Amino acid sequence: MSETRSDGELLRAAADGDRRAFEELYRRYAPWLTARMRSRCADAGIVDDVVQETFLAVWRGSARYRHDGDAGDAAGWLWRIGSRRLVDALRGDGARGRLRQALARLRHRDEASAEERVLAGVEHGDLAGALVRLSPELRAVLQATVIDGLSTREAAVLLGIPPGTVKTRAMRARKQLREALT
Repeated sequence: MSETRSDGELLRAAADGDRRAFEELYRRYAPWLTARMRSRCADAGIVDDVVQETFLAVWRGSARYRHDGDAGDAAGWLWRIGSRRLVDALRGDGARGRLRQALARLRHRDEASAEERVLAGVEHGDLAGALVRLSPELRAVLQATVIDGLSTREAAVLLGIPPGTVKTRAMRARKQLREALT
């Protein structure tokens, strides 16, 4: 019977060149990371490249994992690497056009992203209702800055709006949430 290694053990072993650990880590997280990235970018090619670059950073050891004991740490750590690489990819040559196309497709899609479904299902007070009542623009800013942990500048690139607009929308969203929850 084989012993299942923790995410932290896999990450450290993969960064040290353990191919089996890397393969196991990839099998565990690549599908999840790809699905999350596709909720942010409709261009499957960019998403696939970003996922590969994320795991390549782990393999090369250029991204070092520091376990602090929290469950879900590895997934969050991989998401932070991937989301920043996505922003970088969208900043590249021709990225503005690809970003506009991707955002246009995302705005017109019928299915909600995984994060939108989770936010809608929150059962703490009337938070779910308050979030649903926010405009899509305000929800998108909260999603990028709060859930994804992107900086104002990174969220601006991802959403295709100026950083000042990100700050204004975040402030409006917080104000509306406070009013709805009091």
